[in-house]
Amino acid sequence: MNKAELIEAMAADAGLSKADAQRALEAFTGAIAKTLKKGDTVSLIGFGTFSVKKRAARTGRNPATGETIKIKASKTPSFKAGKGFKDAIK
Repeated sequence: MNKAELIEAMAADAGLSKADAQRALEAFTGAIAKTLKKGDTVSLIGFGTFSVKKRAARTGRNPATGETIKIKASKTPSFKAGKGFKDAIK
């Protein structure tokens, strides 16, 4: 399912227009991104938890040349599915 298909499904299930469903989806993803950028987590009981994980600096290897390179520390978004969500897809 891509974004357009998700918007269509949301519109049909919630009785919204596609434009309203698109605005709702964009507001949802924007709110999660802003919260994660501040360093907080977003917990949706029964669905899951969005959080930020920190990756330490490390050394890697360029596969083309075999040269050792330094990889900077970074932050990456993470999602852990909740029990209700896991049970729903069994």
